Amino acid sequence: MRTAELLRETKETKIKARLSIDSENRGLHGNTGIGFFDHMLNSFCIHGGFSLDLEVKGDLEVDCHHTIEDTGIVLGKLFSEIAGDRKKIARFGSAYIPMDESLAFCAVDVGGRGYLVYDVPVTSPMIGNYDTQITREFFYALAMNMAATLHLKIMYGENDHHKVEAIYKACARALSAALAETENAVLSAKGTLI
Repeated sequence: MRTAELLRETKETKIKARLSIDSENRGLHGNTGIGFFDHMLNSFCIHGGFSLDLEVKGDLEVDCHHTIEDTGIVLGKLFSEIAGDRKKIARFGSAYIPMDESLAFCAVDVGGRGYLVYDVPVTSPMIGNYDTQITREFFYALAMNMAATLHLKIMYGENDHHKVEAIYKACARALSAALAETENAVLSAKGTLI
């Protein structure tokens, strides 16, 4: 089982996290204080085969932005540490995930370059106490700190809860595929990724 740990503390958040991939104890163990975000992280972990021990203290009296974005930063750093030199991993992964009337797509390259393409239209400003605008900020932080190219798209859908949840699940499945261990040398024509 591949594992990484991190404690990140700023004036806005304090986050202690331990991420294990290929875990039998998959799921979120802890909470962020944002119910819908916890639901998304738990789904992300279950569908990716990840175990995330998480303690978050954020400035929720302001709003949920810093807590969600900083959790993305921490998760990205943990995935980057697990990916290491990025040798002997599949590197690429993709997934389509349906959730009722919604269909989400994710493609990822954990090849060492951070980039985000995000095409996830939503109309609801809030889902519970979760600001839907911050979904993009979470995935941007994840991609940049993981040094991965991440493409997220809602193909179609109506219910914003379903669309956002499908995106988290699609990302998890794509990441799980990209981080799968292989016997091959580094997957790059130039012989190195980073």
